[in-house]
Amino acid sequence: MGNSLHNKIYLGRRSVLASRRLRLVLGMSVLASIGLVWLLVRAVN
Repeated sequence: MGNSLHNKIYLGRRSVLASRRLRLVLGMSVLASIGLVWLLVRAVN
């Protein structure tokens, strides 16, 4: 019984990691950080 509960929790976490919204937020944050680094490089140069 504990094993099935563990499988449910694991699958739940896996589906959260595979969700479209989380990937979209992650991609947007990566793009934003790249943009900030680009602005910093331009400001230094």
